[in-house]
Amino acid sequence: MSRETQLLRRHGTTYWWGTLLLPRRQARDVAAIYAVCRVADDLVDEQPEVALATRDLYAYRDAFYAAWDGAPTDDSVLAAASEVVVRRRIPRHCFDRFFGAMALDLTRTSWASWPDLRDGYMEGSAAVIGELMVPVLEPRSQAAFEPARSLGLAFQLTNFIRDVGEDLGRGRVYLPADELAAFGADPWLRRVTPQWRAFLAAQIVRNRELYEAARPGIELLPPAAARCVAAAHGLYAQILDEIEAADYDVFSERRRVSRVTKAATVARLMASAR
Repeated sequence: MSRETQLLRRHGTTYWWGTLLLPRRQARDVAAIYAVCRVADDLVDEQPEVALATRDLYAYRDAFYAAWDGAPTDDSVLAAASEVVVRRRIPRHCFDRFFGAMALDLTRTSWASWPDLRDGYMEGSAAVIGELMVPVLEPRSQAAFEPARSLGLAFQLTNFIRDVGEDLGRGRVYLPADELAAFGADPWLRRVTPQWRAFLAAQIVRNRELYEAARPGIELLPPAAARCVAAAHGLYAQILDEIEAADYDVFSERRRVSRVTKAATVARLMASAR
């Protein structure tokens, strides 16, 4: 198993299950794009010194761009990702926006409002991931572009809701500060209160609206890609069900969809293909 696929299987398990429904080359391409983004994200999260994290992030970006331009590299992730972006003709501005969003994590710890979070951060950290996947998944129509962006936003908002406790440990809150204040909710209490329930319920409504906005794009994909995205779409949205079932407790543990459910979903979609 390549390092890129190992990173996808370890850190993006839902996406990995979805790629089992793709032809091998497409699955490898998805893994390569995921891996280069994963490594960059980890450089930001795992280095506590801002100056060193900034240095490492931009050094990695520059090494990726050099490989993109044809420079030899012995880094398997950079080699795989640079081959994919050239072959798939992925625009470099997508990665400019991605690396810019990663850099914001080094200086920003909170976001004033939903538009601030969505347009100031998630545009480059999530919507753009949807854009990166469009050339890989080969939709039949460019009308799939906006739904892909919505799905990127939906996935990341689910992460933000699920990982509140983990993000607090890094001193970050990826939630709209004005809405927290309006509900009287304080994530730093690290406990479920009536105010927290009401606030998180409203965020889940918003999240499900993003999943619905993404749904029309699935039918614009070729059959294998449609099954892949349908699996990821359905399984990731189920995380919200798990959070509701846990009475909005995202502090005591990470809420997950079971491996059995993931395997059964993929098996059902594989059977439908036959």
